Amino acid sequence: MKTLKTILALGILFISFGAMAQNDDDKRIMADAENAKTTMMAADASLGDFFNNSAGYVIFPNVGKGGFIIGAAAGNGVLYENGTAQGMAKLKKLSVGLQAGGQAISEIIFFENEAALNSFKDGDFEFAAGISAVVLKTGKAETAQYKEGVAVFALPKAGLMAEASVGGQKFSYDSF
Repeated sequence: MKTLKTILALGILFISFGAMAQNDDDKRIMADAENAKTTMMAADASLGDFFNNSAGYVIFPNVGKGGFIIGAAAGNGVLYENGTAQGMAKLKKLSVGLQAGGQAISEIIFFENEAALNSFKDGDFEFAAGISAVVLKTGKAETAQYKEGVAVFALPKAGLMAEASVGGQKFSYDSF
């Protein structure tokens, strides 16, 4: 009986440490997302219209991508509704085509309406080859439009990647 209690206590301890580590990661990602939002707004203030008028948005502050013929990208982010964080998201991308290099970017996806936002939250959301990101430069967001319920903006942070490829992004979401 004493052994069982010890095993249970150790199990609870490991679960607690795992939850604390996950919580620390989430806090870091949330802080990075807020910094990315500030940086992207500084790069193009007209992005404010999207923040103010979308049903919600997800910020992936640190997306790493790289490839040589076959490419991949991944990142963690935060989903917001009405400016309030609602949960954590993950991005994964695979692509094939003419591509070489590596790059770090920040990416924001705006959802035009509740249907697009709910599709993301339900896990039914993925990008087809026809959706592409607008690379932020001053004034670019002014002319950007939603396509299939989303508008995507990216801000390169480091690295260089030449890319003419076809692929898709897949997402997952966990609410708080």
